[in-house]
Amino acid sequence: MRVSAKSDYAVRAAAELAAAGVGGHRKREQIAAAQQIPSKFLETILLDLKHSGIVKSTRGAEGGYGLARPAADISIADVVRAVDGPMATMRGERVEQVTYEGAATALRDVWVAVRASLRRVLETTSLQDLVDNHLPDQVRELTADPEAWISLNRRRRAPHDQE
Repeated sequence: MRVSAKSDYAVRAAAELAAAGVGGHRKREQIAAAQQIPSKFLETILLDLKHSGIVKSTRGAEGGYGLARPAADISIADVVRAVDGPMATMRGERVEQVTYEGAATALRDVWVAVRASLRRVLETTSLQDLVDNHLPDQVRELTADPEAWISLNRRRRAPHDQE
């Protein structure tokens, strides 16, 4: 899975808003500076999040952006979908609609399983979890495995490196 810059920035911006607390607001420039997000790109992201009902904006000197609902009720998956659409597609189609022939017949099930794995992590992790640095147990279990931290390319080279 490749996480787009837009999704990464959106989750980071939403986490900043979650850190502002209930009813708290942050100006776009504050969010951009806190997370090193290009301000113009952040403007587009905040608009997407607003259209999806995740963020609200208030005009005026005391205005800015805030979460439209509690951070505990907003998952990382909600934010990713708001800016990038469905989390798993194959050639622009939903993975359950793709069909394969012959030796690749079971490949659709693999893609569905990949999507389910993404959902299991991203839908169960809320913005509040990020702010509190208290990730769900299943996420902690995955990151506790040392193999999770090793890139596939590095693992493939390891046997040759030992020779």
